[in-house]
Amino acid sequence: MECGRFGSALAICIVLMIIVSIPVSAQRPSPSECSLEIKNGVASCKGVIFGLNPSAACCKLVRTFHYECACPVIDAKLATLLTVKIATKGLRDCGRDVPHKFQCGSLYFP
Repeated sequence: MECGRFGSALAICIVLMIIVSIPVSAQRPSPSECSLEIKNGVASCKGVIFGLNPSAACCKLVRTFHYECACPVIDAKLATLLTVKIATKGLRDCGRDVPHKFQCGSLYFP
């Protein structure tokens, strides 16, 4: 199953990647860099939305991904496809924490 074939699966892949990618760089990525990060992340992390643990490749991307790439496009409809619990688990599985009161688009982490 590919994320690209199912709209909700693709959306969940993207949201998960964004949530688990708290910024690691002060420099804002270019639109082409964001596009590439999202494409690579969806390919590497899609199993997480189906309950699998993130792969080493997924975690590597999670640790370097820029949240600025996709947070602006996460609206309330998209945010309903992924729970905070799943996103937080993916983050922690890759050795990252979600800051308190973190917001990414319409997703809010208390």
